[in-house]
Amino acid sequence: MHFDPSTTSPDTSATNDRESQTRAVVQQLRIVYRAMQEHSRWVEKQCGVTAAQLWALWELAARPGLRVSELSQALSLHQSTTSNLLDKLEKKGLVARRRGGPDQRVVQIDLTREGTEIVARAPRPAQGAISAALAGLPAAELAGLERGLAELIGCMEGADHAAALRPMMDDIQAAE
Repeated sequence: MHFDPSTTSPDTSATNDRESQTRAVVQQLRIVYRAMQEHSRWVEKQCGVTAAQLWALWELAARPGLRVSELSQALSLHQSTTSNLLDKLEKKGLVARRRGGPDQRVVQIDLTREGTEIVARAPRPAQGAISAALAGLPAAELAGLERGLAELIGCMEGADHAAALRPMMDDIQAAE
């Protein structure tokens, strides 16, 4: 039997295009995901800290004495997640917390000598490969991507919106 494309209905063609686009997007998301995994593994091998921890160290190197809330904002993480990340960095001897000023409840964070040494030899970009790539997109493309991903998440059942404030690679590494 010979296939004649001129007899294909417009509905079938549209369905095939949509399925093809869906596969292409899934494959592109896999590429992004794998690139993030590889970057995180490489950072940990080079520095002995996770990509999220390295980003925190970079932020502290750039702005010594940050408060936890300020660091949380810079990393786009929930404050409790940032506190847990800092606990790990403090146990490794890479950061020190200090209370200062008139309000002793305010905790500021500084790098230790060891933390400064890690930053000095750390790979770039500090915020990770995906953030650097996104920063390089034209504003209109970035806005379109944001809208598209928001719509995708809105269509997903069981989407964990709180996950937006947790470092993804740390979740992956914990599961491995």
